[in-house]
Amino acid sequence: MTYTTSDLLPEYVQNFQNLEVDQQLALFYFIYQEMGDSITPAAPAASTVSPAIAEGLFNQVKDLSHEEQLQLQRDLIERKNTQLTREYSALSDTTKLLFWYLLAQGMDEGSVTPMPENYQLSAPAEELFGQIKALDFQQQMTFFRDLVSPMGSSAEIKPGEI
Repeated sequence: MTYTTSDLLPEYVQNFQNLEVDQQLALFYFIYQEMGDSITPAAPAASTVSPAIAEGLFNQVKDLSHEEQLQLQRDLIERKNTQLTREYSALSDTTKLLFWYLLAQGMDEGSVTPMPENYQLSAPAEELFGQIKALDFQQQMTFFRDLVSPMGSSAEIKPGEI
């Protein structure tokens, strides 16, 4: 059976979601390091993005301790129900991409929990990283949107939680 690359995107998304949470976070960061300059300019230029909203959520994260920042990122991937994961869920997919970009920039600048020195991706994460790099730009953007879209929590805010 022959597959086109676009037919593989759901498989790549599933492979990403099958990684351990910290491997997913690391892979996000390595993707940013490798392709951030080409991928991220597309997000602010997209019509559905709201930089002020993404920056507002990022600033809330930046004010947390490094341990809390890391936990929030894990909570987003694990779709846990917290106030910040619900706020994230309310964002458009393109704004979610910008938020993750801001997190990666914060890691580089030291305002967000940095990547541990000499961190190594697992073999499955490394293989997926190579597959992602081989996608064309539009396929990469679709893949990233497919990753960030379901993250967060869509649970309703209960009275007294705000």
